[in-house]
Amino acid sequence: MTDIILIVILAVIVAAAAAYVIRAKKKGQKCIGCPHSGSCPSAQSGCRCHSEEK
Repeated sequence: MTDIILIVILAVIVAAAAAYVIRAKKKGQKCIGCPHSGSCPSAQSGCRCHSEEK
């Protein structure tokens, strides 16, 4: 019974992460997790906002 509960919890976590990635990609974000991903000037070639700020 414990194994089933653990598998269900892991499946829910993976499904939630996948849903987050899918929603972010549909919104047009290039770098998921980057706070500037929606308006990053180098979004065409990937988000490089972190390296440009330094």
